[in-house]
Amino acid sequence: MPPVNHPVSGTALVFTLAEELQTVRAALARAGARTARTLVKEGALRATLVGLAPGGELKEHRADGPITVHVLEGEVTFTAEGIDRALAAGSLLSLAPGITHAVKSAQGGIFLLTVAAALPPVLTQITPDRT
Repeated sequence: MPPVNHPVSGTALVFTLAEELQTVRAALARAGARTARTLVKEGALRATLVGLAPGGELKEHRADGPITVHVLEGEVTFTAEGIDRALAAGSLLSLAPGITHAVKSAQGGIFLLTVAAALPPVLTQITPDRT
């Protein structure tokens, strides 16, 4: 995987996905089973391009916050709660926080993974009524 040599946080970031996909394809050709390229890492938000070669996979894991998976190329199989979902290019999947899931690809695929980290609970201070 190439080192991150671009800003991943800031007030406004713009990426050309065609160029980023080229970078991921090249890294995947060198890396083998999988590669990833972080595009955004700002506060609770993460956006990462993930490439899986034919037969590549991400083993079971979970995220504390909600995620989306937007398949940009190829096809991936997303498994969550015992259900396999075949996701072709153009598909978008959303998953609630804390759900164990895995991803694999028989023919290869690239997807944009967006993770919103779980936010800590907001504590509200109760002010006594002074009437």
